[in-house]
Amino acid sequence: MTVDVPGVPLHIAEGITERLSQVRSSILTLSHALHADPELGGQEERAVRRVRELLLAEGFTLDAEQPTASTALSARSGDGGLTAALCVEYDALPGIGHACGHNVNAAAAVGAALALAVVAEPLGLTVKVLGTPAEETTGGKVDLLEEGFFDDVSFAMMAHAAAVDAVGGTSLAMSQWDVLYRGRPAHAATAPFDGVNALDAITVAQTAIGLARQQLPPGVVVSLIAVEGGSATNVIPDRARLEIEVRAPDAATLRAVESRVHGCLAAGQCATGAELTVSRTGNAFADLRQDQFLSGAYRNAMRSRGRTVAVTTDAIASTDMGNVSHVVPAIHPLLGYDVHGAAHHTAAFAEHGASDSADRAVLDGAFGLAMAAAAAALDPIQRGRLTSNGGQVTPGRGRSRSAGR
Repeated sequence: MTVDVPGVPLHIAEGITERLSQVRSSILTLSHALHADPELGGQEERAVRRVRELLLAEGFTLDAEQPTASTALSARSGDGGLTAALCVEYDALPGIGHACGHNVNAAAAVGAALALAVVAEPLGLTVKVLGTPAEETTGGKVDLLEEGFFDDVSFAMMAHAAAVDAVGGTSLAMSQWDVLYRGRPAHAATAPFDGVNALDAITVAQTAIGLARQQLPPGVVVSLIAVEGGSATNVIPDRARLEIEVRAPDAATLRAVESRVHGCLAAGQCATGAELTVSRTGNAFADLRQDQFLSGAYRNAMRSRGRTVAVTTDAIASTDMGNVSHVVPAIHPLLGYDVHGAAHHTAAFAEHGASDSADRAVLDGAFGLAMAAAAAALDPIQRGRLTSNGGQVTPGRGRSRSAGR
């Protein structure tokens, strides 16, 4: 079958297609294994081992310097002047497994890397695979940025499981906090006046945040849960704790909203006399900026697989791929399969992650990513633009890696 992808010569396109056919079983086995054995962020020991073993079996080599996190990895194939990074996510959600489809994300990225490796020499490409843990929690990509693992990268790619195919979307910048109020215990019946009620501080803070929402900028979301608030009804709670996520359309707006939310938390402290401690949990996520050329090349490639890929500017929740996109050109298209109307982060979504439709998405997504990388490598203007982004810095130095924090 002739493979017609704009910007990619027939022999390159056929080489990628043939390679995907050869490794089809391996990458689908990876997807199914991850789906059946979900692990939480920072605990993905079996997931990263599966990815590592597959890469090594297919000729990739591990980089001499590895990430600090035991569930991250850095491997490569080829020795070209342009370095394409495939970001592999594999963490799941508590209680509901791969309810964001990261098994599909991982397999598609690994499949693209394996396909690109066989054409790396004619493309003048180095194919780099980065295992990126804890996207759902602390943001492993930000840690890899800080450690310098994107310093030699020209552009970065991944696709994300979804109900529809789309390119071009952004994401919300996000920060996460742990909020602790410390009061003073007392008997709730005989001497309540001797106590300082930490739970009351939460009530005041939550009320203040609720009232502030009317004046927050468009697109801002403040979510919170109370995770601790006393142990007995007859004891004034001396300790109460919140977990908060603050999201905004961009990093600058996020910082402004953070200040407003901090004021609401301080209101709880002021009203009750409880002590307040606010701690960041994990890394702040930046808004996602998707590369126009790579997005267009991916879309063209997916058309040749019979897919209709929408162009959107909608925000797709939050992702640490946003931080990567502030440092190197990047894409994070949505990769659609039939989820029967289920929403992300629900058990119903997870049920469809190893279906025939999801398997097709893995293979098509791998094809689209690989073809986009090939198109960029073969276009002289794009190659010049992208080469200036990677391979020109000493690893761990010389490039700001704190976007969005």
